[in-house]
Amino acid sequence: MIKLIKYTTLLLALLLINNTSTYAQEGEELMVIKEESLWKTLSKITYKQEYNELFGFKVDIPVFSNQIKELEGQEVEVKGYIIPIEGYKSHKEFMFSAFPYNMCFFCGGAGPETVMEVASLEPIEYSAEQIKIKGKLVLNDDDINRMMYILEDVRLVGQ
Repeated sequence: MIKLIKYTTLLLALLLINNTSTYAQEGEELMVIKEESLWKTLSKITYKQEYNELFGFKVDIPVFSNQIKELEGQEVEVKGYIIPIEGYKSHKEFMFSAFPYNMCFFCGGAGPETVMEVASLEPIEYSAEQIKIKGKLVLNDDDINRMMYILEDVRLVGQ
């Protein structure tokens, strides 16, 4: 009986966590996107290989799902971790990861769909803790020198 109560409590907690929402706006239409599932949505990606003249070999090119394409140009909120590019201070440009620094894409622990480039309106102070930011999502499938997800006009929403 006690085990059943513990499992029920855990299930309810998980359901409450998954009901936290974030919003994306298109004109006057409001689209609701679950915060915890934004990274999951961004992971719905496949790749095709194309020959790259500059490198002289085939490279993986992202193929975005329709669900991801619908988010392009939308303002979205996302929780994650700052991956500093130039030291641990405030920056307007940095990488943002679904996972903490020691588990992020750049340390070999995750895929490229778990990080995004950020260009913020104001400098955002580095924190090792998870933060929430809001900005316009840009998809990149043609510039191999940039990340496939870029968040522009970013503002800090919460810690």
